[in-house]
Order: sequence, then structure tokens, then C-alpha cells
Amino acid sequence: MRREVIDQYSYTLNRNMKVRIYGHYGDTFLFFPSQDHQSDDYENFGVISSLSDFIEQGKIKIVCIDGIDYESFSSNASYEHRAYMQEQYYHYVINEVLPLIYSDNHGFCLPYVSGCSMGATQAAIFFFRRPDLFKGVLALSGIYDVSYFFSSWCNLDVYNNSPTRFLKNMPWNHPYISLYNQRDIIFCVGQGDYEYLVDWSFYELRNVLSEKGINAWMDVWGTDSAHHWYWWIKQYRYFIPHLINR
Repeated sequence: MRREVIDQYSYTLNRNMKVRIYGHYGDTFLFFPSQDHQSDDYENFGVISSLSDFIEQGKIKIVCIDGIDYESFSSNASYEHRAYMQEQYYHYVINEVLPLIYSDNHGFCLPYVSGCSMGATQAAIFFFRRPDLFKGVLALSGIYDVSYFFSSWCNLDVYNNSPTRFLKNMPWNHPYISLYNQRDIIFCVGQGDYEYLVDWSFYELRNVLSEKGINAWMDVWGTDSAHHWYWWIKQYRYFIPHLINR
């Protein structure tokens, strides 16, 4: 299996950022790390090895990137600075990571965005902000209203990175509504240990999508399904075939 680590200088973030690519061909999945982790997250916790058959068969390619949660959602800095850093991360991915993916794929493509926990939060942010650039979203156990990190404080950067907020205010005739319904949208949450930290946000998002007429697979797993890599691996093995075997 191809495994390549690219150490790329980001002019948006003014630092080196690692990008890890697994595989040569197939649908591309852009994976965001869990909270405060980096591009090796999915390899370290066994997700890459669990999906190695799909990768080696040329069905999927996985691109894992670094995160900067320690400067945004997890930081003790001012709300203004934290929100600014999240917005800079957004521009980094759009303006620097996506061109790298296009180059590696020898042309423009629509990758899926995906992640677990905070990675799911990022995946939802990017998908709902730019459905024209992504084929779909597979998000596991995320938070989709970032007031969880900013309390009642809000500025434009917080608003733009909080999907349930901006989706609630999206007009029914916004062109993105139609575009969402041409994409694959899968959100999953369990009912086991520590999923109570995020399940409220899942149900909030489910209600908003329903109200807007946005078709999504909103899957709730059982009371044994915990906020843990063991379960996220099971969920990846379950959901990815639904995206690629069509």
C-alpha cells in the first residue's frame, strides 16, 4: 500500500503542515484528525489498517491532514483569536490542501470529507460551507454547533464555522440546498459511553436538515456504541461500502 508523508509549508498558517496519503486510486477521502491530534491519528488508532483492503484494491484513497485545534477550539486564548485561527484553518484546507489533492489525482476531483469527534465537526463545516468542492460527508460523533466551545459569544468566524447556525438561516431557495441533495450525507452517533457529549448536536442537526428538505442518512447506533475508536472503525467499515459500491 502506498504511504506517503508530505511536509508542506503553509503560507496561510505560517508553519509546516503534514499531509499523509494512503493509496493511489479510488474515491478520495479527506480525513480530519480528532481533537488536538495530527495527521497520524488514523494510522495510530488502526483506521488505516482496517481499511487497507479498500485502499489496496484501488477503491479508496485516504488523505489525512494535521489540525490546529490547540489554537482554536481547545485554546485558552481569547474567543476572537480562537475563532480567527479556525477560519485560517478553513482557508488553509481550501487553498492549500485541495490543490495538493488535485495534483496527486492528476486533476480536479470531489473528495469526501470525514472525521471522528472533532474531525467530524471539521468535516461538517467544510462540507456545508462548500458543497461545490466535496462529493459528500461521513461524520462520526461530532459537534455541529460550536457554541459548545464559545458559549454565547459569536462573531462572523464562529457563525461561519457552526453548521447548525448558518443552515438554520439558509433560505429555502438557496442554490446549496439543491447541491446538498446531489451529495452523499452520512452522520452517525452512538448511545454508549460519552456519546452524550455530542448526541444533542446530532439531533439538532438532524432537525435542521429535515426542516430545510436536505436529504441525509442520520444513523443512531445502540447503547453499546461508545465515543471510541473501536466503534468508529466499525462504522467506517459499515458506511464506506455504501459510498463506493454503487
